[in-house]
Amino acid sequence: MPFMTTNPALARALAERDYDTPTPVQLAVLAPEAEERDLLVSAQTGSGKTVAYGLAMAETLLGMAERFGAATAPLALVVAPTRELALQVQREFAWLYGATGARIVSCVGGMDPRQEQRRLDQGCHIVVGTPGRLRDHLERGRLDLSALQVAVLDEADEMLDLGFREDLEFILEATPPERRSLLFSATMPRGITALAKRYQRDALRIEVASAEGGHADIEYRAMRVAPTEVEHAVVNVLRFYDTPSAIVFCNTRESVRRLHAMLQERQFSAVALSGELSQNERNHALQALRDGRARVCVATDVAARGIDLPNLGLVIHAELPNDAESLQHRSGRTGRAGRKGVSVLLVPPFRRRRTEDLMRGLGMQPEWSGPPTSEDIRKLDHERMLRDALITDEPNEEDASAGLALLAVHSPEHLAAALARLYRAGLPAPEEVADPGDARAARDRGAGRDFGGGTGGGAWFRLNVGRRTNADPKWLLPMICRRGNVTRKEIGVIRISDEETAFEVTLAAADRFSKMAGKADSDGIVIEPLSGPPSGSGRPAGRGGSMRDLPPAEKPARAKRFRDGPAPGKSAEGRGEHSRPPVEKPHGVKPWGESKGGAKKGRRSNAEGKPKGKPPRRP
Repeated sequence: MPFMTTNPALARALAERDYDTPTPVQLAVLAPEAEERDLLVSAQTGSGKTVAYGLAMAETLLGMAERFGAATAPLALVVAPTRELALQVQREFAWLYGATGARIVSCVGGMDPRQEQRRLDQGCHIVVGTPGRLRDHLERGRLDLSALQVAVLDEADEMLDLGFREDLEFILEATPPERRSLLFSATMPRGITALAKRYQRDALRIEVASAEGGHADIEYRAMRVAPTEVEHAVVNVLRFYDTPSAIVFCNTRESVRRLHAMLQERQFSAVALSGELSQNERNHALQALRDGRARVCVATDVAARGIDLPNLGLVIHAELPNDAESLQHRSGRTGRAGRKGVSVLLVPPFRRRRTEDLMRGLGMQPEWSGPPTSEDIRKLDHERMLRDALITDEPNEEDASAGLALLAVHSPEHLAAALARLYRAGLPAPEEVADPGDARAARDRGAGRDFGGGTGGGAWFRLNVGRRTNADPKWLLPMICRRGNVTRKEIGVIRISDEETAFEVTLAAADRFSKMAGKADSDGIVIEPLSGPPSGSGRPAGRGGSMRDLPPAEKPARAKRFRDGPAPGKSAEGRGEHSRPPVEKPHGVKPWGESKGGAKKGRRSNAEGKPKGKPPRRP
């Protein structure tokens, strides 16, 4: 179905770009009932909404005219949440309105405001900018919106999430009341509807999001990885899919820096995008991705908002997003304009339930698997080498002559092996990554849970912390699970003595703990193997850190309570006062009786000086 635009200049621009079939959102904004009306549009990223509101604006700005008149005060204003999205809109408008003589000026943070002021003073037809910079120009009298005919808010929900409500209201208050307003948002929270009700007149509500949330062209894959092997898994996923361009999402700037440096060390042409970069650095990074000098972008959510990269076929979530909406925006970078894409979530075993909740929020069901192995990647490398144009293309005369000269000295087998070696030398080496297994399936099968009643059925290890350093199952058990990448069901008996703690694990998990023997974590806690169950009278903490399953005879007696001072008529020695000398605690272990701020919690006293409330238990 052809575009229903009546402006011939824009029709020619669409034809030159091979835009012959409009997307649903483009059809909706050009429908007869939407003509010259305010629009409240719900559209996902990658749905063609930039071209959609570009065409809708032309109805008001140009009508049937093919060219704009002289450039004076702007006729249209587009507000976008980020610099990258605003500059992307400017690029789209540059070709869409190229034959109309439109003068388009961008006003975004991070760019020189004096240059923007000079361009505004020279006159323009369309202004595209971010809320903060547009408000700054308005307050300084550099931007005149008195002649504005159309105002567009792109990704309005994101602008509200980023705290731009006051800026948006200030900008909209400065526009003429008779102007046409087009509001586009992926979701419609209460804040968006309130904004539309206040600043729009009889707006036509358009809902174009598909039942699959705009993700029909995205294949979701959830890969089980060990927490310590996430970066290696990123390498293997990039090598396995080998797309023209890919984006890897992290949650923090520090994670972006670390992962970007690791990928560069492993021969990937990668760039980073985070909020700490200057606008010039961000522009260079994006340009490197667009012209093919870089193939991988490592970014945070905010830095990558609104980015449209050509041939982006792969999105990797190195760290899980905070909510389903963030997952939707991340994954929406791929699978755009009818192209297929893959969204891979790297999931440690203890994050599986959260991943399922996120996917359920999108109405999607991912395919679960382990990460690609080095053997899988080497097999694919062999197949890709056989299809490589370097081998399949017919050699020219010069190459054929060089080949004959090589054959005169070396055998064909030797030259073929050298060619394969040169091909592999240009590729990043795959990593040895193991599949930690489906913890839920193993639990359902009851696999690896026979500990022999704590009498040697599993493997034993020790920690260099005990009762004297406040060893407690409440923090020991999560720490052991995290260090060994195991579940609680794979931990057997935990025995806490004065100076150390012994714990039992399944034989299947023993190798993971053996690999970290002698290595201290950030708190100085070291795990070492034991030849068998510990001897002596260590206090049992139960299987998996719980004392509920132990018989009464094995449960440790409750610690005696004590008061801040001796009872009347009794000495401190006579009532067992806690007189043990203080000992050093490992870094990160909070001493008993201290609050989060580090100060000891005191007990209130009544008028007679006696302490109120229940006394604390002995540690």
